[in-house]
Amino acid sequence: MQSLSSKEYKNEFVNTFDGDESGNLQPRKTPGVLYSKAIPTPVKQPTLLAWSDELAEKLGIQKPESQEEIEVLGGNNITSSMHPYAACYAGHQFGHWAGQLGDGRAITLGEWEAKEGISWELQLKGAGPTPYSRRADGRAVLRSSVREYLMSEAMHYLGVPTTRALSLVATGEPVLRDMFYNGNAAYEPGAIVMRVSPSFLRFGNFEILAARKETDNLKKLADWTINRYYPHIQGEDKILPWFTEVMERTASMIVEWLRVGFVHGVMNTDNMSILGLTIDYGPFSFLDDYDPDFTPNTTDLPGRRYAFGKQSAIAYWNLGCLASAIAPLLPDTKELIEVLESYGDVFAEKYLAMMGNKLGLDEVKPEDVDLIEQFEETLSNLKPDMTIFYQLLIDLPLDSKEAQVVVKHFEASFYQQPSPTETEALHSLITNYSKRIKENSFSRETAQKIMRENNPRIILRNYLLHQAIEELERGQDQLFVKLQEAMKEPYSNKFDEFFAKRPDWASQKAGCSMLSCSS
Repeated sequence: MQSLSSKEYKNEFVNTFDGDESGNLQPRKTPGVLYSKAIPTPVKQPTLLAWSDELAEKLGIQKPESQEEIEVLGGNNITSSMHPYAACYAGHQFGHWAGQLGDGRAITLGEWEAKEGISWELQLKGAGPTPYSRRADGRAVLRSSVREYLMSEAMHYLGVPTTRALSLVATGEPVLRDMFYNGNAAYEPGAIVMRVSPSFLRFGNFEILAARKETDNLKKLADWTINRYYPHIQGEDKILPWFTEVMERTASMIVEWLRVGFVHGVMNTDNMSILGLTIDYGPFSFLDDYDPDFTPNTTDLPGRRYAFGKQSAIAYWNLGCLASAIAPLLPDTKELIEVLESYGDVFAEKYLAMMGNKLGLDEVKPEDVDLIEQFEETLSNLKPDMTIFYQLLIDLPLDSKEAQVVVKHFEASFYQQPSPTETEALHSLITNYSKRIKENSFSRETAQKIMRENNPRIILRNYLLHQAIEELERGQDQLFVKLQEAMKEPYSNKFDEFFAKRPDWASQKAGCSMLSCSS
């Protein structure tokens, strides 16, 4: 185990590509470079609020034992081997080309070589302005930082591909934010998260180079990405196999989101990882009531482009943007288009397999597609609590013949009592499901084991996060600490105090149901 302040950092990215080394933090266009040097702006009093012991163990990082080491987490202590930078990238935001964006409040300190020679980028989010901050201050508030820290780690323990979070520090400085972009700005406590990932490269890193017609840089970045993160892809023609795998990883990530009821909230192309990881936790949410049209992002209203049920289609659209960006690296686009158009079949296969596991099926047969669609339609109309409904499904008595007995079994998941039509639809669904489960080639106990492994019991609901944030702002951390532990065992009943529906008061309270992109 080594301390953050004594380790020799690697800087492969900045050593490989051209960058702006001036250190000038003035917002500006930076053509011809892939990054700009950006030294974090010191803060008043970095105080360690949270530390991921498990991630630190994986990386071989010693927990800070001195203020000097905590200063690294707050951006106040830059060691001699670090080369802090902000990456330059572009993106499509809400379906529109936004041009140059870049790391506006994220600064990568360097690359930490862990066990077996695997490198992880250590990045501070909220460490001050960069050349890509535009009109912003590069800071983050405690509210958004707590959400990112907890959710990054929660998603990991749920088994969803994700970037990680190593630490959360308070800065001791207030940050002015207009939480809902409605003219009511207020000061909030500042904070910084140290994010960790093998790479923070996004679709937008490739889009900016294509838009600027910097084909040499585009080819260099693609080759470097493949050699470093997809080393199993060999041969002369690597671009198509690489794009195929990016497409498959992206489809797998979306399927995992749908499995646990996660809604990203802002699936712009600059928020899409080239490694198929969940990245940039902003106005995210888990589903409470099952609603395919739910979006947690106030900025996404009224179009609901990034709603829960549209995430697969948006991933396909975003992959189309990536395909357009890398098209100059290919002699023609025929095969590239064919790979892109295979996304639907790839996603459908992965999605049906996932749903088979959620439902405890031995395999997904062609006739099971109708049953899965019946689940989706019934839940969309009934709108039960998604997490609780699937937990109750695990212990469903298969001999329930009367509609009211079925309703009674699922009662704890309802936000409102089913109408007669909804009761009939639920009864029909459960009758068909019970019949199918009895046809399994393995035992009911085996089916239940599979279901318990694929249906989380505990999720980080927005209202719980909001309560934890309010407590932290008052100097109390009991709920925060408890959530930190609960998120590590989302499939057990050890923390059943969190196995509960969203309370009525939280459905309209700011920060508990809808959020904005504001940090």
